[in-house]
Amino acid sequence: MKGMPGGMQKFIQQANQLQSKIKKFQEEFATREFEATSGGGAVTVKVNGDNKVTALAIKEDVMKSGDVEMLQDLVLTAVNEAIRIAKETSETEMNKLTGGFSMPGMM
Repeated sequence: MKGMPGGMQKFIQQANQLQSKIKKFQEEFATREFEATSGGGAVTVKVNGDNKVTALAIKEDVMKSGDVEMLQDLVLTAVNEAIRIAKETSETEMNKLTGGFSMPGMM
């Protein structure tokens, strides 16, 4: 970075360090799991940091009820809540990491 004023060189260096930290965070976050339930625990869903469903548990008594629409609603509710928790956690932790600074294309 010859010919660059010291301040600009330092800024670019800090930006590169932040970019590395963000990449590491994203890689680690993708492996974390987030859980949500619905129907008072009748349905439990886990998603990972990439918002992919990793587990789904349905209590047997819900299955026996035969109410397919209710079961569908419970599954959708639990999945959407687990994704919301993962997204909210990601945003909160990313803001801590970046101090609220946004780098286009990184989030």
